[in-house]
Amino acid sequence: MATANMSPTRNQMPTQDAKVRAHNFDEVALGYSEETAINEAMRCLNCKNMPCVDGCPVKIHIPEFISAIKEGEFEKAYQIISKSSSLPAVCGRVCPQETQCESKCVRGIKGESVGIGRLERFVADWHNTFSKEEPVKPESNGHKVAIVGSGPSGLTCAGDLAKKGYDVTVYEALHTAGGVLVYGIPEFRLPKSIVAKEVETLNKLGVKIETNVVIGKTLTVDELFENGFEAVFIGSGAGLPNFMGIPGESLNGVYSANEFLTRSNLMKSYLENPETPIMKGGNVAVVGGGNVAMDAARTALRLGADKVYIVYRRSMDELPARREEVEHAQEEGIEFNLLCNPTEIIGYNNPDNPKDPLNGFVKGMRCIKMELGEPDANGRRRPVPVPGSEFEIDVDTVIMSIGTSPNPLIKVTTEGLEVNSRGGIIVNEDGLTSRNAVYAGGDAVTGAATVISAMGAGKTAANAINEYLKEKNAENLDNIVGMSYNIK
Repeated sequence: MATANMSPTRNQMPTQDAKVRAHNFDEVALGYSEETAINEAMRCLNCKNMPCVDGCPVKIHIPEFISAIKEGEFEKAYQIISKSSSLPAVCGRVCPQETQCESKCVRGIKGESVGIGRLERFVADWHNTFSKEEPVKPESNGHKVAIVGSGPSGLTCAGDLAKKGYDVTVYEALHTAGGVLVYGIPEFRLPKSIVAKEVETLNKLGVKIETNVVIGKTLTVDELFENGFEAVFIGSGAGLPNFMGIPGESLNGVYSANEFLTRSNLMKSYLENPETPIMKGGNVAVVGGGNVAMDAARTALRLGADKVYIVYRRSMDELPARREEVEHAQEEGIEFNLLCNPTEIIGYNNPDNPKDPLNGFVKGMRCIKMELGEPDANGRRRPVPVPGSEFEIDVDTVIMSIGTSPNPLIKVTTEGLEVNSRGGIIVNEDGLTSRNAVYAGGDAVTGAATVISAMGAGKTAANAINEYLKEKNAENLDNIVGMSYNIK
């Protein structure tokens, strides 16, 4: 075996050249080679107390899978990851490891942490390319569970329950399985083929997926129970976009990031010479500073925008997006207008019908400069407007990326399902809602958050559902036995 790698810096991830990738939807990060993966794995100290595992929401056995990489046992590494994660190729690409497992890595104390996410991606990609092993469908235990939504929380819950022998059906509102992994994350960060492969693996475990089914409209939660399901997990995400409430938000050319990315992804604007009617040319302003804002800005650039601005009311230090995504956006030429906030979207009417107030188009955005004041309830310094500092940006398209909320449809159609003031479903530590045998997790509970946190919620709920149904069925068996004694 090779000697330990005590380099304080991790192996760099090869990427497409910024000037080239800014004009295509091919994946930006190119992945480690076998040699590089082994070299990076050798930086792991295989700590006995495994602090990295404590930082992982789905508790992947990180030192164990990295040890397998050191030995060149890549399939073994994949099988270790798969015990805890149903979506390793996804997590290796979009999970914010730098604030989770990697933030706990001992190597990060005096240098850079081990590239855990990059190694997870390598292992998953190696398996998908070379492995001939097929998932083994477990023996059925005879019990049915319904999953609402095929995003990361729903797919994780479905996969974990399927491995325990449950008959699992996932209901997806759109025509493609994958939820936000398919319609919310651009092709250059997470290729659709990767998500499709993960879904295919779940299918082979016995998970059934029904698309074009809107729970709360096509079927209700109560009807799922009437159809023989013994428990329901709601992982419907947070697809209701938030807006600022400023003048001009109803103009043509103003999108929510949710709508913009959904159109781009599901209408396949990432293909060569697409016919997707979103935008071509002009200047674009994306309001917000999270990962979704970076995705929207970089997508707009690839769709032909002349200039793309990020408009964010705090400074770079407070920007919530992953550092890697911010760096990639800057390399691609996206301009960051920090410490400023929109106050109005300026429009003009179509000259062919100037009296119609509904056909106004964007021609600019009025902003005001901000400065950071005292910390808010979350500990971040509150942005405060600077009087007399208004200015205008010449833009043709505005994309609002200031968060999303859970869609109220399921709550409205499900009697007794309690939600909080933000519309999130209220659950206990096991993901159980106010309705018996109804569980929930992911963005439907928390509002917009990370893929891996949603997966953690799906895993927690799957364990709770399994314990609930085992206990329930044990009680039913006791009752049947008791009845038989009474008959005798």
